[in-house]
Amino acid sequence: MDDYEIVLRGLEMMLRSYGDTLEVVELDLNSTVAKRVDLTLYDTFAATPGDREDVHELATNPLAGKVVVYSWDLDEARVKAALANGASGYLSKGLPAARLVRALHKIHQGEGQVFHGPDGQGKTSLGDWPGREEGLTQREAEMLALISQGLSNAEIADRTQLSANTVKTFIRSCYRRISVTNRSNAILWGLDHGFFPDHKRVPPRK
Repeated sequence: MDDYEIVLRGLEMMLRSYGDTLEVVELDLNSTVAKRVDLTLYDTFAATPGDREDVHELATNPLAGKVVVYSWDLDEARVKAALANGASGYLSKGLPAARLVRALHKIHQGEGQVFHGPDGQGKTSLGDWPGREEGLTQREAEMLALISQGLSNAEIADRTQLSANTVKTFIRSCYRRISVTNRSNAILWGLDHGFFPDHKRVPPRK
C-alpha cells in the first residue's frame, strides 16, 4: 500500500525474480480490499506511521492478512508501537530483494517480526521515492510530498513524529536542492516532478 506509483513499481521490479515463491497482487488503491491476501505491505512514505489508526484498522481486516510495516524508520520505540498496534511485522526498506522475500516468508510463517537492513539503514538502488533521481533524500522527498498534499508544518510534525524545528530543517534543505525559495514554488515543483499521489490509499475497513 502506497500512494505513489514509483514506489509500487519499484517494489514490483525488486521482486520480479521471486515469482516462484511470492506473488505480488496489485490492489486497486481507489477501492477497499476485495480479495483476501496473505500479507499487506504498508509503506510509510508520506503516510501515517505504523502506530496510527490506519494500520490498526487494516490489521483488523481479515482480507488484509498479516500487515507488515515497510519503512526507513527503524526506531525501536516506533517499531514496538507498530507491533502493539496490530502489525505482524516491521521491515527496513534497506533490505535487498532476497532478504526482503525471506523476511516476508518468515513473518507469514510466524517465525519473526522485525528485520533490519544492512547497518540498520542501507539504501537500495531502485527509484523507491519520488525525487530521488533529482537528488532529494528520503526525508526531504517525504516533506515535499506532504507539503504537496497541503499539510501544514504542524500537521507534518504530527504525522512524522518529528519536532517542528526538524521539519523546518528538512523543508529548508529540500528547498535548496530543488532551487526554490517558498512553499508555493515547492508545491509547483512537486506537482511537476511526480509528487501528486497517483492513488488514494485504501481506507481501512469500517
